[in-house]
Amino acid sequence: MKKVFKLKVENKNSDRLLDKTKYEIRKYIKREKNKKLPEEVDFWKFECKFGKNDEEPEVIDFIDITKHIDKAATQGCESFYMEILSTKGYREKKEEAKEETENNTSDTNEISEES
Repeated sequence: MKKVFKLKVENKNSDRLLDKTKYEIRKYIKREKNKKLPEEVDFWKFECKFGKNDEEPEVIDFIDITKHIDKAATQGCESFYMEILSTKGYREKKEEAKEETENNTSDTNEISEES
């Protein structure tokens, strides 16, 4: 989804527009999450970009979408640009994660032993 959302429209309540915008984004995310996953894919990952008014969009975390929308509304922006693209997500295997933590703890033990 690549879209410019308006937060100020003549004869419309800005709070209602804000709620409508958030609802539309949540609806899109829910629809994308419910799509069937291809084989060897663990989950849908979302890549997000956000830009206020005519600013260049910046990459943001998926979790921070509503924070950025609320911030734009409180700053009085007339509109904002939101881009959400679903991509294939892969989980790390537990064995690899354990090896990384073991390597990190062994490095810290060596440093403390040298002191």
